[in-house]
Amino acid sequence: MKPAIVSQHSQFVRFLVAGSFAAAINFGSRFLYSLFWSFEIAVVLAFVTGLTTGYLLSRFFVFHRSRHSALREMLLFFTVNMVALAQTWLVSIYLADFLIGVSVRDDNAYALAHFTGICFPLVTSYFGHKYLTFRA
Repeated sequence: MKPAIVSQHSQFVRFLVAGSFAAAINFGSRFLYSLFWSFEIAVVLAFVTGLTTGYLLSRFFVFHRSRHSALREMLLFFTVNMVALAQTWLVSIYLADFLIGVSVRDDNAYALAHFTGICFPLVTSYFGHKYLTFRA
């Protein structure tokens, strides 16, 4: 493989590792937030927790220094992730409703729906951050 392809492949792998860790924080924190808020609100709060983790890992582990200031990076990161939040929220909520409708136990339906929702925007987020947030 050519060095540029290897570098892009390595970057995507680092994105997957960082994103998986941030997703685990997102997923796990939803259970904590669900103790105090509704599922719908807990999904949003967990997303913000994962978002913060994801930005820090992406900034220091995945992407090289961009041409943007840190503030602009944060704003672009937030913008790209608002698209991901919409995808995550819609998939989580509608899938949970569907699963509960077909008699999956509520706790299992919420966990499976939220996990699926988190995974759904993986590719769109990668390209959004590569070409917008952390553009070289």
